Amino acid sequence: MKTILISNDDGIYGPGLKPLINALRPLGRVIAVVPDSERSAASHSITLHKPFRVQTLPMQLPNGKIIHLYTTNGTPSDCIRFGVLELLKNKKPDLIVGGINLGPNMGEDTVYSGTVAVAREGAMMNVDSFAVSVLSGSDKDFESAARASYRIAKTLLKKHLPSGVFLNVNVPSLPNNKVPIAYTRLGKRVYGKVIPSGVDPRGQTYYWLAGDMPKGIPAPGTDMAAVKDRKVSVTPLSVDTTLAPFLPIISRWKI
Repeated sequence: MKTILISNDDGIYGPGLKPLINALRPLGRVIAVVPDSERSAASHSITLHKPFRVQTLPMQLPNGKIIHLYTTNGTPSDCIRFGVLELLKNKKPDLIVGGINLGPNMGEDTVYSGTVAVAREGAMMNVDSFAVSVLSGSDKDFESAARASYRIAKTLLKKHLPSGVFLNVNVPSLPNNKVPIAYTRLGKRVYGKVIPSGVDPRGQTYYWLAGDMPKGIPAPGTDMAAVKDRKVSVTPLSVDTTLAPFLPIISRWKI
């Protein structure tokens, strides 16, 4: 039986967790290790300076079945390391999935995203991995993302990604049950340049670093163009971010 390890950055109460578990259970044994609360934008951080703690909690699936999940006080990357190195130390999982994330992870979002870090950590540990996100959070959107996740997972359990490669998936609101897929590159995110601020009741100034929702440039062939066209964007990413073509140029610099 195949083993699938799941984590996320929305935590135990993330609305995409149940749909993802439910969709992947027909493919094998599903184990979920998730943060005990939201860790959005945790990026690829790991816990170094405090104990890593784990609990088990029951979760009722839509079919009424009760399963037990592992919750931790760590980050999404921690969850994957614990799952692979401790829970499944005798046999690595066959697949690792991050999600389903509430909100897109496109372009430069992939640097900040804890959901994408789940898949990146999986690739670093030589396990086929992908992350999946929805643009909006209706039940129908999570159902569409769950169907897409099933199709991608089923494929990856038969075909394998190159070493160090993982997939980033973004699912728009789809008009019907069809899941049209486009294979894309990362687009360009445009983040706000103003940091909103205010004064709390004690007279202390605070800042809201998140600012406005980032916009995107839907250039042809990008993840942003695909979701604008109501297609599921599948982007292959690499753990190795070296810009190899630039190496001969920088090697001639006098530093």
